[in-house]
Amino acid sequence: MICSCLKRTLLFCIVLAAGVARAEQSLDTIIIDAGYDKQTKIAIVPFRQGPEFSKEQPMADIVAFDLARSGQFAPIESDNMLSRPTSVQEVFFRDWRVLGVEYLVIGRTGIDSLGNLNVEYHLYDVFNEREMITDKITTTRNKWRDAAHRVSDKVFEAVTGIRGAFSTRILYVLALNAGSPDATYRLEMADADGERAQTLFNSKQPIMSASWGPDGKEVAYVSFETGRPAIVRQNIASGAREVLTQFSGINSSPVFSPDGTRVAMVLSRDGNPEIYVMNLADRSLRRVTRNQVIDTEPSWSADGNSLIYTSDRGGRPQIYRQDLTNNFVERLTFQGDYNARARLLPDGKHLIFVHRENGIFHIAWQDLERDDVRVLTRSSMDESPSLAPNGTMLIYATQDRGKGILAVVSIDGRVKYRLPSSSGDVREPAWSPFLDTL
Repeated sequence: MICSCLKRTLLFCIVLAAGVARAEQSLDTIIIDAGYDKQTKIAIVPFRQGPEFSKEQPMADIVAFDLARSGQFAPIESDNMLSRPTSVQEVFFRDWRVLGVEYLVIGRTGIDSLGNLNVEYHLYDVFNEREMITDKITTTRNKWRDAAHRVSDKVFEAVTGIRGAFSTRILYVLALNAGSPDATYRLEMADADGERAQTLFNSKQPIMSASWGPDGKEVAYVSFETGRPAIVRQNIASGAREVLTQFSGINSSPVFSPDGTRVAMVLSRDGNPEIYVMNLADRSLRRVTRNQVIDTEPSWSADGNSLIYTSDRGGRPQIYRQDLTNNFVERLTFQGDYNARARLLPDGKHLIFVHRENGIFHIAWQDLERDDVRVLTRSSMDESPSLAPNGTMLIYATQDRGKGILAVVSIDGRVKYRLPSSSGDVREPAWSPFLDTL
């Protein structure tokens, strides 16, 4: 018998898309709820920027907020700074040691003879009085925020040893006037901090299950624009769209392989929801699972040789891994009566997924070697987790005061922030791979 819980999982996004409230904007200012107990104290001195950038948000503010939302840094207020250097000659380490600052960032911006934006910046280790980074970014003038996020990425990596993910983007689904004859559904793309949202696709019918191509240049999603589900592939830059499948029944959960040559998906073309893999070169389909139960929500291992998916073959929704070279299947989750929507961390040794505890859905983390499970979130109806490409944070959909919002939590559960929308519900986030936005 097909488990009713897993049926709800398959239809979850459709139900949400039909029930969201009116929305006029995308995401608001991030609300930081928690960070690490011992945050690194850092000073991001206001960059020197001329009147030609008067309409831009100060670059130092963007960098400081990026680092603050990582939960690992505590930028000091500019009003508390004893000096405001913008060049190497103006740096006096004693001004920062007395404030307990561990790291210092200074910079300046300008326009060169070709009209390009130039950003010069330096990172210093205050206690050891040494320069860690000296760098110059040259890009087009309209990439102000991209340049700021690049500075944040470099500073984060230099201090933590982990590649920064501030230059990434997120996808999410937004609905306008849902439930009315004027309902419109949007696939939105925004910076990872919620800024610069833009619409990739509009439809009078629901959109669901968006995912990124590994190069960040294309997306796949499910569209109901014709009245029946279809898996669509879309180029972000050109907007060109291509229908990959539109079989009778279920067409859902498209996910690109790590090398971008294949797409895993769920189809019921043979009468039962099963996992398939499409070769994009010739559109051939390989059926991966063969069961009289529901197999759904596939994701890939980093090497592209295995699929992780949800199945109720054991009577309840649990996570399984299947080797695509020999079809060997192993069950990965055993704690709890509901585990679904799993994603492997980049190291391949840990898993994040939706986990039901005491009737409430949370996001959980599991060590696959030790079977250790840790619940990361404690909000209501936590769903659709998606990992940052550096594996340190994940974004997910949840509820706040009865309204759908997006939230972010660190893999250890200690850092939390929210990306609310003042004008409606947002759902089904997907974090991009690393991007070269400059």
